[in-house]
Amino acid sequence: MKIELVPHERTLPALLKRQAEVFGERPLMAIAGGEWTHRDTPGTAARRAGALRAAGIGRGDRVALLCSNRVEFLEAFLGCGWIGAVSVPVNSASMGPQIEYLLANSGTRLLVIEQGFLERLATADLSRTALQAIWVVGGAAPDTVGGVACSPWPEGGEPVEAEAVQPGDTLAILYTSGTTGPAKGVMCPHAQYYWWGANTARILGIGDSDVLCTTLPLFHINALNTFAQAAVTGARVVFEARFSASGFWPAMRRHETTVVYLLGAMVPILLAQPPGDGERSHRVRAGLGPGVPAAAGQAFLERTGVRLLEGYGSTETNFVIATRADASRGGVMGWLQPGFDARVVDENDVELPDGVAGELVLRADEPFAFATGYFGMPDKTVEAWRNLWFHTGDRVVREADGAFRFIDRIKDAIRRRGENISSYEVEQVLLAHPAVAEAAVYPVRSELAEDEVMAALVPRPGVALDAPELWRFCESRLPYFAVPRYLDIVAELPRTENGKVQKYKLREQGVTATARDRTGS
Repeated sequence: MKIELVPHERTLPALLKRQAEVFGERPLMAIAGGEWTHRDTPGTAARRAGALRAAGIGRGDRVALLCSNRVEFLEAFLGCGWIGAVSVPVNSASMGPQIEYLLANSGTRLLVIEQGFLERLATADLSRTALQAIWVVGGAAPDTVGGVACSPWPEGGEPVEAEAVQPGDTLAILYTSGTTGPAKGVMCPHAQYYWWGANTARILGIGDSDVLCTTLPLFHINALNTFAQAAVTGARVVFEARFSASGFWPAMRRHETTVVYLLGAMVPILLAQPPGDGERSHRVRAGLGPGVPAAAGQAFLERTGVRLLEGYGSTETNFVIATRADASRGGVMGWLQPGFDARVVDENDVELPDGVAGELVLRADEPFAFATGYFGMPDKTVEAWRNLWFHTGDRVVREADGAFRFIDRIKDAIRRRGENISSYEVEQVLLAHPAVAEAAVYPVRSELAEDEVMAALVPRPGVALDAPELWRFCESRLPYFAVPRYLDIVAELPRTENGKVQKYKLREQGVTATARDRTGS
């Protein structure tokens, strides 16, 4: 079936109602605790919206969601969108102080929390928040937590009519993990969510016969986007509870998955598993793999037959840059997608010529296809969207053929001996060593008050890493000033729940007692 996109229906209620008419009893979603058809979904949203309204939640009110991948999360998300309330997904790795900050910063009135996470509220001062009620999912609820009334998850309410929400109304506030300063709440409007689904579906060639499957957490736009893709196209989406290296391919075969979603760190983990027939006996035809090293992507293709498309997007923007399945070369983020504009600029926002590295700035053709700013942070909003372009904070190069190549996060750049060093490029050299499974490169301060290059390395299973041999390996592949001075061999790298390396934690700990110093001092 040819999928017709209807851009003027760019709100969640309008999308759900239209697709229910078009796709009817076709399966839409499967997750722990429930399965829906396209026809079921508007009614599910309307009933959950009724329960929210009975609890005093109305248009513009914020509802925080601290749940694993289960049906209640999606019900609350859709119910909020149905009546113009705003979802605030919370990273499931958050502890008390972070939860308190997100609740207070967003002005959340209702918290939907899985019972297993309740104990984390013991170190949160809820009196500093606007929280008025807590719904507990997946078990019994205490009477109160931190002075806030608790109750079990209401099974359902009387269905209510959808509010006349507008494309620019905020659907969700998604907090960025960030590396410096407090987390910023990105205000994502209804239209941005629509375009996330429509653009990603187009790039991946998704149609109504596809089965999408993700193991990523629903608090992240990547996983929320898979629901939008299915809703827009008539496809079916399956949410796994979590990522499991040994269980990944069995799950893909069980669901008859055709499209998969992987982040950079997940692919080397899958490749570290023993090869097996199950890696080929599947129906997967396409995958999205932002941040996957080129060598790992090629090895994944050779072992599994699945080509992973690279791409670029952020919580604030959309899926603006992507590779093509027929691209003749790798090592790039891809090419600009229809509906967007991109420039590479210097520190004064002057556009730079092809081949010269600068900051990537973006804007969209369609209204509200990007986020509308940072909640409660007008100064940060103006800074990021200055001159009417969104400033990504990423240093890139645009090649002569229009492809964009990632160099580094600007704040992760290292300056040593008067030279700028890309941590990404040093990481790629280290990852090319046969004994290195994972690598994170970051600056530490030297006794000369400049940056020194440090790398934290995770060895491949059963392989010993030899620091002198690694330095020799780097010397033949990197400029002298980019060879790491310090190497620290670790069991694992600190990561967010969605797999992003938390380099700020590595920077904060500095030169560790276990680090090897190339200078011998």
